[in-house]
Amino acid sequence: MTTLFPIDRIAPSLLAAALLAAVAGHADAQQAQLLPQQQRITDEAIHADHGTYEATQGRIQALNDGGRPIRDYHLSKAQCWLDVSFHEYSRNDRSAFPQQALTESETLIVGMEQGVSPLPTDTPLVNNAKYLRDDLWQRLRVLHGAPGFVCAQQQVACGEVELVHAGNEFNQQQWRHSKPYIQIAEELVNDAEALARQCDVGPAIVAAPGPLVANVLFEFDRDAYRDIRTYSLESVDRALASIADESLQLDGVTLVGHADRMQGRGFDANQALSERRARTVRELLIGRGIDPHRIRYEYKGDTQQVQQCDGVRPRAALLECLLPNRRVEVRFDVTR
Repeated sequence: MTTLFPIDRIAPSLLAAALLAAVAGHADAQQAQLLPQQQRITDEAIHADHGTYEATQGRIQALNDGGRPIRDYHLSKAQCWLDVSFHEYSRNDRSAFPQQALTESETLIVGMEQGVSPLPTDTPLVNNAKYLRDDLWQRLRVLHGAPGFVCAQQQVACGEVELVHAGNEFNQQQWRHSKPYIQIAEELVNDAEALARQCDVGPAIVAAPGPLVANVLFEFDRDAYRDIRTYSLESVDRALASIADESLQLDGVTLVGHADRMQGRGFDANQALSERRARTVRELLIGRGIDPHRIRYEYKGDTQQVQQCDGVRPRAALLECLLPNRRVEVRFDVTR
């Protein structure tokens, strides 16, 4: 996990101060407060805020030293909230996001310091962050209930936080600024699913390691092989490589065709368009050696939008923002 201040490099004096803050936290609960935005104009003010971040990092270090592993869901989530808060603070975000993300981190820290059980697993959309990529949120919810969650806690926690981070960027500067964080979240979800599949937690995981999911993306109002965003094919190839590397048995493949909410060529065109896209991906998989009898497909038209893009202008930007909706979801059903 990328941390704000690597926990093995904190100066002894800082760690001592952080431990004192942790002790105070038991009595006074929330302690971490950044200076008001209008005061962040001097070196002294910025230094004071950095001290707040360092002390919060030290409290995470203290919890880790006390026996809570870094891979623990709640410790990981506290770290990731802290990291995105500092990231946006460093980018001069003058909204409420840095403070609210920092508060989410400290809320979890206080709960762990005080031995609260159970700790919350919800992920607030701080600073009214836009809810983006429902498909990724759904995959994360499935992982929470998966037998292999114990091996994927860190990636799940940070994936949830990065989706909120992306939603905040969408509100502030639209889709272009949210896209990198969505990509980070998607990679974390993929990593989490792989770790959950490989997790040795007994017979249950052998019976149901869960599907591998890839998304093949298409240009607007197009459905041919040449209209596929080339980079999106990498997710299919990664899934096929995982099946081979993890010695999984492929039981079947389900293709679900989708279209964005824009009007296509004529009435109900989106329904037919999503079917043609599914057929194109079917041929693609056959070309990669998948038995056609193992492939089934369905199509949803524009009924399952994973990214809304409300208010995005001009039209070219809107079409690019809606790209995740122009997809064929590829689900590889596997067993060990």
